[in-house]
Amino acid sequence: MALKDRLRGVPALDVTAGLIALLAVGGVLWSPKLSNTFAKANGSVKPVQVMVDVRHVSAADPEALVQEALAAGRTSIIIRNQPAGSVKLIRVEDINRVLVAVQPDGSVVTAPDPNRASINKLNARFVLEGDATVSKSGVVLAGTKLKVGTPVELEGALYRLNGTVSGVKVQ
Repeated sequence: MALKDRLRGVPALDVTAGLIALLAVGGVLWSPKLSNTFAKANGSVKPVQVMVDVRHVSAADPEALVQEALAAGRTSIIIRNQPAGSVKLIRVEDINRVLVAVQPDGSVVTAPDPNRASINKLNARFVLEGDATVSKSGVVLAGTKLKVGTPVELEGALYRLNGTVSGVKVQ
């Protein structure tokens, strides 16, 4: 009976404040940074290399755009319209079209497309590196599964490029 009397004496405002404090503590314990720290300690988070192909992007100076991206060293990545943070930019590879010609003696000669300089289109493979959760179902970067064919956006200070994942390597 004494406990019932004590509970009646507790104001509703104090009970509400206590519940809010408990919810705040729960939010801190379930925060993504803390769960990422636990995942790193368990070994489920590993460095991953992701190749993103960007094709047919109009740019006044594609070479300067690539140099600016490399100078920054990092790029923001957006996977399926969901921001996934910033990843390290390792290198940018040229994937422009190459012309192939078979010679009369049967040998094959290749040459870069001569129209490339006048068209000003960016065709490049961005090689990125970041930490991702690796599970049996695949690679998960910032809560989103990352597979070949997944549409992504790369964003820097002077660019925003739409691309497609062309490769994922767990290191």
